[in-house]
Amino acid sequence: MSNKRVVITGANSGLGLETAKYFLSTGNSVVIAVRDITKGKSAKEELLQLFPEGNIDVLYLDLSKLSTIYSFAEEFANKYDVVDLLINNAGVMIPPYSKTEEGFELQFGANHLGHFALTGLLLPLLEKGHHSRVVTLSSIAHRNGVIDFDNLDGEKEYKAMKFYSQSKLANLLFAKELDDRLKQYGYKTISLAAHPGISSTNLFRIGKNKTPWYIKPLMKLFAQSAEKGALPTIMAATDEELVGGEYIGPDGAGNRKGNPTIEIPHRKVYNKETMNRLWDVSEQLTSVTYDFQLNKPITG
Repeated sequence: MSNKRVVITGANSGLGLETAKYFLSTGNSVVIAVRDITKGKSAKEELLQLFPEGNIDVLYLDLSKLSTIYSFAEEFANKYDVVDLLINNAGVMIPPYSKTEEGFELQFGANHLGHFALTGLLLPLLEKGHHSRVVTLSSIAHRNGVIDFDNLDGEKEYKAMKFYSQSKLANLLFAKELDDRLKQYGYKTISLAAHPGISSTNLFRIGKNKTPWYIKPLMKLFAQSAEKGALPTIMAATDEELVGGEYIGPDGAGNRKGNPTIEIPHRKVYNKETMNRLWDVSEQLTSVTYDFQLNKPITG
């Protein structure tokens, strides 16, 4: 894979940064979409040290603010006419209870709704891409997730890990439902999901603090590096044998670490009623409607 335009959310550190390194190393153009421009520019400098000829752009995107998602999509479309690969990588994990600018619970809002809106706005440009794909990052935490449609904003009850699991399940269901709908309407873009297992990234910081001292020894035992954790994302983005709808994760015990492989979620995960309801709710909350027939290029 080379000469592609790759958009990676949250690519200033961790998995996103390692993913950016791969795509730059193989001759692609990378757009780093980040909420902290200063950190994004620092990441660009770090990447240019490794790849002096790298084509890297840094654009502002805060997935917890729908207004910036619309602004990002507009700015991007003014600069570029195509997206070959969108990697929905950015995420927030187990923060204290808080809400987005629009009043969504932060994890559901940023991890799922933000990427749902971004993907919908970029879909026309993706469809112009060459073998275009959307890769959305989920997590093994999805296994404990339930979409609580009666408490999406967390006002009735909030447990940080419960809502993180819900957001990661939403990521997985979105990736699969998106692929189903793309195929239904004859699009060439495909959608896949991936997860890094347990990887040592800054997601494991508690709130705004650094990783607690008592967690670090456990991370060494059970986690793999961010470089290794990025491999499922890279496989999902590049493996030519994948047809869309797959879920890629590590092949080790419990899928916590190892080499990337196709992972089969529990048979109850892809509940079509839940997937359709989540899609409808996501369109309502974000005001981003996927009009597949409207966006589909006219052929023949």
